[in-house]
Amino acid sequence: MSTVGYISFSQYHYPFHQPLIEHNFITYKITMNTLDTLLQPESLTDQVANWLIQEISQKRLLPGDKLPSEKQLCEQFSVSRSVVREAVSQLKSESLVISQQGRGVFVNERGTRQSFRLQTTDLDDKESITQVIELLVTIEAGAAHYAALRHTPDDLKRIKRALIGMEYAIANDKLGDDEDFAFHQAIVDATHNPHFITLNEYLEQHVRRLIRKARSNTVTHHLNLVKFVQQEHLAIVQAIEKRDPAAAALAAETHLRNAAQRLDTYTRL
Repeated sequence: MSTVGYISFSQYHYPFHQPLIEHNFITYKITMNTLDTLLQPESLTDQVANWLIQEISQKRLLPGDKLPSEKQLCEQFSVSRSVVREAVSQLKSESLVISQQGRGVFVNERGTRQSFRLQTTDLDDKESITQVIELLVTIEAGAAHYAALRHTPDDLKRIKRALIGMEYAIANDKLGDDEDFAFHQAIVDATHNPHFITLNEYLEQHVRRLIRKARSNTVTHHLNLVKFVQQEHLAIVQAIEKRDPAAAALAAETHLRNAAQRLDTYTRL
């Protein structure tokens, strides 16, 4: 028999203009026995990434060739989009593939691996986690700062759409990893700085998985915190919409430091 928890809260209002949706009352139902279907084993990401690396190393995918589409890889390996994205991000971080906006992902003509890399961080290594969070805070706060200054109306729509998507994912017993990725990616895209975008792709593979552990912990073990996670996201959006770079940076930093605390709680469970 499954264990079901409910989170109800009123006066939680997203100040989005029509046709975006306003919510005066939300009930979140979290089914505890859905965790196994929500957490994708890391081996699935490695499986997709290693297959792509093998295709490149054995010259079945040549420099300049386009990688199979996200949909094709999902169907081939029976995995979610988030798994495929993480696998492709891993190859991007090694400079094995590059993205071309509107065209897809291609094998890098240079075919070289870049020297910069982050060592794998163990959840029990408090010092390493602190160092990783410090790096992520710096990058994310900077991205929110410039997104507040440079975002276009379309950028803001994508950010808001991703925020609403996370709310609906949680309301439907889903972890919302894809929506969380879309939210942070939309903020980075709104900087209109290709270096932020490239670095975010690397961090998505090597760092953000730790934050998603915190999200998993929040949904699974601390249902009352879901409201506050969404409020943290909302604070970032509001500051960006107001074009207040200092407030946006502070909201992003606050969110990540709170996520670090949730991550610490996870490691003690």
